[in-house]
Amino acid sequence: MLRHAGHLVSLLESSILNPTRRSPVLEPRPYTDFDPDSDASIEAMAHVKSLLGFIGEDPEREGLLDTPKRVVKAMNEHYWGYHADPFEPLARTFSEVENYDELVLLQNMDIQSHCEHHMVPFVGKAHVAYIPSGKVVGLSKLARVVEIFSKRLQVQEKLTAQIANTIQEALQPQGVAVIIQARHFCMCYRGVKQSNAWTTTSKLHGVFLENPAARMELLTLIGSNPGRD
Repeated sequence: MLRHAGHLVSLLESSILNPTRRSPVLEPRPYTDFDPDSDASIEAMAHVKSLLGFIGEDPEREGLLDTPKRVVKAMNEHYWGYHADPFEPLARTFSEVENYDELVLLQNMDIQSHCEHHMVPFVGKAHVAYIPSGKVVGLSKLARVVEIFSKRLQVQEKLTAQIANTIQEALQPQGVAVIIQARHFCMCYRGVKQSNAWTTTSKLHGVFLENPAARMELLTLIGSNPGRD
C-alpha cells in the first residue's frame, strides 16, 4: 500500500484493507429515484435548513429556498452505491476467450468519491488489473465495481481494498491489482491546504503481490499512460 504524491513506494499492511465480510447493501434503487415528498427526504431537508442557519445564513431568503431540496437530491446521487451490490456486475463471466491468461488492465478510470471524515470530495484516477484463471469479465463491469464503491462515504485506503477484494472473491483470478491516485479536497481547501498533494494507494493479490516480474509489468504499463497526451 502506498502513500505519497506521485510514485508507488511500499505496501501498507493494515487490517482495514482486508475486510473479512461484505458491506451491507440497502434496498436497491436508482439514484434518479428521488422523492422530495417522502418522510426521509423531508427530514433530511429540514436538517440542511438547520445547517444553513448554523453557518449564519437565512434559509428563508430567496436564493436559499430550494437549497435543502437540491442538497438532498445531490446526496441521493453522490451516495447511490449503498443501494447497489458490487458483486452483481461480476456475476456474468466468459470462458470462451481462447484460454487467455495474461494481464488485463483497465486504467485511467475517473473516480469521484467523498471522504467519510468531512464529506468533501476526493477525485482522481483508478487503475484495475487482473490475470484471469479461466473466467473473464466484461471491462465495463470492472468500471461499475469501482463506481459502486466510490459512491459511498470512503477513505481512499478502504476504497482501494474493497475494489480489489471484491474482484478477487468474485473471479478468483491469478492476481488482482488496484491502484488509485487522487486529490483530497479536505487537504486542498481546509486544514493543511496542500492543493498540489496527491495520494496514491494500492492493493495487490496473488501474482502481483508475490511475483516481482508481474508487478513490474503492471507498473510499466500504467506508467505508459496510453490515455494521456
